[in-house]
Amino acid sequence: MRMQEGRAALVLTGGGARAAYQVGVLSAIRELRGASPGNPFPILCGTSAGAINAAALASHAVDFNRAVRHIERIWRNLHAEQVYRVDAPALLGSGIHWGSALFGGWLLRQTPRSLLDNAPLRGLLERALDFRAIDQAIKSGALYALSVTASGYSSGQSLAFFQGSLDIHPWRREQRMGVRTELTIEHLMASSALPFVFPAVRIHREWFGDGSMRQLAPVSPAIHLGAERILVVGAGRTAEEGRQRAERYPSPAQIAGHALSSIFLDTLAVDLERLARINDTVSRLEPAQRQFAGIGLRAIETLVIQPSQRLDTIAGRHGHQLPRLLRMVLRGLGTMRREGSTLLSYLLFEPGFTRTLIELGYDDAMARKSELSDFLRIG
Repeated sequence: MRMQEGRAALVLTGGGARAAYQVGVLSAIRELRGASPGNPFPILCGTSAGAINAAALASHAVDFNRAVRHIERIWRNLHAEQVYRVDAPALLGSGIHWGSALFGGWLLRQTPRSLLDNAPLRGLLERALDFRAIDQAIKSGALYALSVTASGYSSGQSLAFFQGSLDIHPWRREQRMGVRTELTIEHLMASSALPFVFPAVRIHREWFGDGSMRQLAPVSPAIHLGAERILVVGAGRTAEEGRQRAERYPSPAQIAGHALSSIFLDTLAVDLERLARINDTVSRLEPAQRQFAGIGLRAIETLVIQPSQRLDTIAGRHGHQLPRLLRMVLRGLGTMRREGSTLLSYLLFEPGFTRTLIELGYDDAMARKSELSDFLRIG
């Protein structure tokens, strides 16, 4: 049975280049809606690369179909050099810097900031996004709120920076906060700063990194912002491989990929499980019973779309598309091996990979056409 209308939220998770999958899902939604006007998701929440996609939607909230076409055009033609520097001076300089820090840091007192320089990403965002349009969309009613999550390196807190309607109040929970602000490129750069891979970003008095770190409740910002229906689009793997005999010591890439997967994927699964339990509890109580017992919970309609195929396996088939020098560097870390392809999938900003993920996202969404149509109140 269809639940009440309610305000809908779109939650886009992190995952570097994997976020191209979200674009395919958005493309399917655009097709299902046809020429319907308006924005189907007045609440937009994003983390890491998902924050960039959410901000792009927010900046074009008055025309959802146009926003999706704009995002898809960028992702379909994206190259690694538009996200991080792949030239010889940058890559060799990074290697020398890290080597010097490891072997002579005690003398030179220098600390390397990151493995890769993502300055090109800043330039891309400056060209592609109009942050003034976000405030205009909020004032016009096309957008209710946009949140971008980042993780504070000093406080250890997960901060959901949000810009939205004036009736939204900041919140504070254990190790997580909602902070009202005017969102800028700095927030997106901070939210998408993969640990060790990209440099942290300073916002006010603290340095921030990728929002997926220590994000214990990825769906929470949408609920605090007033969502009653939530569509979550993930970019994770669907199943783990069974235990196998390992003859070779795990490479740095394999270990890094495992760590990133834990950051990006595991907390979402736990949070969705928690939300399902709350919904089940609420459904067993009448409104009068909840009021009498002082239970302030409400049922949240939730739909989750995640890849039907392993994205690291797909990445392994497209790794050769990266620039030659970058491939050499990544090969030294074990990234180009099968067991290192998880790390590769986060860095593979190349058309062959992103277009494949867009098609997969579209197919996965259309395979659930009935559920999506019901969620979007189509028909």
